[in-house]
Amino acid sequence: MTDFAGPRVLRGHGTENDFVVLPDPDGSVWPEHRLDAALVTRLCDRRAGLGGDGVLRIVPSRCVPDAAAALGEALPQCEWFMDHRNADGSHAEMCGNGIRLFLHVLVAEGLVDRAAAEAGVLVGTRGGPRRVGVRPGAGYWVDMGPARPLGTGETVLGGRRVSGRGVSMGNPHLVCLLDEPVAGVDLTTLPPVDPAMFPDGVNVEVVNVRPAGEAPPGADVHVVMRVYERGVGETRSCGTGACAAAYAALVAAGRSTGTVAVDVPGGRLSVGFDGRTTVLSGPAVVVSAGTLTAEWLAG
Repeated sequence: MTDFAGPRVLRGHGTENDFVVLPDPDGSVWPEHRLDAALVTRLCDRRAGLGGDGVLRIVPSRCVPDAAAALGEALPQCEWFMDHRNADGSHAEMCGNGIRLFLHVLVAEGLVDRAAAEAGVLVGTRGGPRRVGVRPGAGYWVDMGPARPLGTGETVLGGRRVSGRGVSMGNPHLVCLLDEPVAGVDLTTLPPVDPAMFPDGVNVEVVNVRPAGEAPPGADVHVVMRVYERGVGETRSCGTGACAAAYAALVAAGRSTGTVAVDVPGGRLSVGFDGRTTVLSGPAVVVSAGTLTAEWLAG
C-alpha cells in the first residue's frame, strides 16, 4: 500500500499563474537545507512532479535566515514570510499572484483570521514587506508599493530591436509596448537583454494598449499582456509584470494615476495607481491538497 503519510502539499493559482504551496507553520518541515534548488525543480516539473511556475513555502518570518535582511525594521510586524522560489529553484523577490494565493491559504488553513485578512495583513517577501487583504465580496488586493523606473532598455523580438521601459516592482521588468498583436510574439525563449542593466535577470513583458474608450467599467486604461518570467519561461500571468505593464501604459498616456485593466492569458487583473503606491487586485484559488509520498521524496 502506498504511504501517504508524507508532508502536506497544496496546488493553486492566481489567474493561472500556478504554484506548489508548502505549509510549514513552525519552520520544521521544509528547512533551507531540505528545500534546495533540486527539490524545487522536481516539485515544479509538470511531468515528474506536481507542476507549477514556482513554489511558495508558508513559514514564519523568524524561521527564514534572510528575512531580517529583506525586511529590516518591519521584521517584527511580518509574522508570515512568503518564501518564493522560481521553477528553476532560484529565490524570487516578489510575486503579485503568489502573494494573493499565499493569503488565501493562510486564511483557509486557519493561520490568519479572515476579519484580520479583510483589514490587511503585512507579509514578508524578499522584495520587502507587502500588505495583502481579502476583498469583502471576492478576490484579494495587494499593496505592491511604488513602481520604480529603471530607465530605457532594448531587446530583440522577431528579429528586430525593440525598446522597452525598465520598471522595478521589487523585481525587475522590461516592458515593451507594441503595435503588432502580442499573441504573435515568440516567447519560447527569453528575449535578449543588456546584462549590465539587468545583472540579476529580468521579466520581459510584451504589451498592447487597447484603444481609448474601450476600457472595461472602472478602468481608465486597458492593456493586453504576455510575459516571459526569469527562471520560469512564459507564464499565464504575472502580478508584478501586470503592475509594470500598467505603469508603462499610464506613463505612455501622460498619466501618473488611474486604474488599468490588464488582460493576461489566464484572466484579468486590475492595477490602481494613486501617485503614492500600486494596488493589484485579482482572484486566487486552491486547486488540490494532498501529501508527498516517501517513494517520490526518495527519488
